[in-house]
Amino acid sequence: MAAFPLTDAEVDAFIDAAFAEDIGDGDVTCATVIPESAMLSATMNARETMVLAGLPLVTPIFKRLDPDCAITMLVADGDKVAPGTPIMRVEGKARALLSAERTALNIVQHMSGIATLTRRYVDLIRGTGTILLDTRKTIPGLRKLGKYATAMGGAQNHRMGLFDAVMIKDNHIAVAGSVETAIAGAKAAGRNDVQVECDTLEQVREAVTAGANSLLLDNMPPAMLREARAIVNGRIPCEASGGVNLDTIKAIAETGVEYISVGRLTQSAPAVDIGLDYA
Repeated sequence: MAAFPLTDAEVDAFIDAAFAEDIGDGDVTCATVIPESAMLSATMNARETMVLAGLPLVTPIFKRLDPDCAITMLVADGDKVAPGTPIMRVEGKARALLSAERTALNIVQHMSGIATLTRRYVDLIRGTGTILLDTRKTIPGLRKLGKYATAMGGAQNHRMGLFDAVMIKDNHIAVAGSVETAIAGAKAAGRNDVQVECDTLEQVREAVTAGANSLLLDNMPPAMLREARAIVNGRIPCEASGGVNLDTIKAIAETGVEYISVGRLTQSAPAVDIGLDYA
């Protein structure tokens, strides 16, 4: 199970930004409607089937406004739960908890949506030996959380950023002049983590011959993926990407590619439905 990726300082910065955006200089509804002495007991409940992610953020979010609130976690990140499942309970000052409610729900709904969609993809390729990867197609500023959520769903994290590995794509090849020239430049710089995006079987042959360490086979149908793997002949790992969805992923995995990457895991996963209900 992946460790939660944010440091305490990063969690504080996240909450600072979220509260500045949502609460600003004060929650005028709570300040005018809720008595200062009022207390609240509430339960966060799943309203649909989901895989949970983001729960480590809930406690610091609520405790930022009410340090003395009592929180009981009833499930954990990575758990798959049914509709109606209680996720956590919180008791404390009503004004504080109601002001923090939306921030807590938003991030858990978003991250659990990613984890839930990811698990659907993982389940479809279970038993094929192919590993599901995420991508850099994340909301700016939320990459660590998005990739953590895919890990909770069962995917393996790919590059965190441009600093992680060399990924030679079509525009790099166009500017460099050829696949061979692009790979030679990376190798001359001492890189031994060179992945090359290939759109054609000719590019596959060029990349393997020039010393690529892995291939990204882009938008290739299953028959073409099998041809590409035959050319590679097990010398380096292959990753399929592009055109991957819930309807196509199993057939792609059955070609024998080692990896499949899916941008929509973090790019377009729908938030799940979670409520904070008065108890």
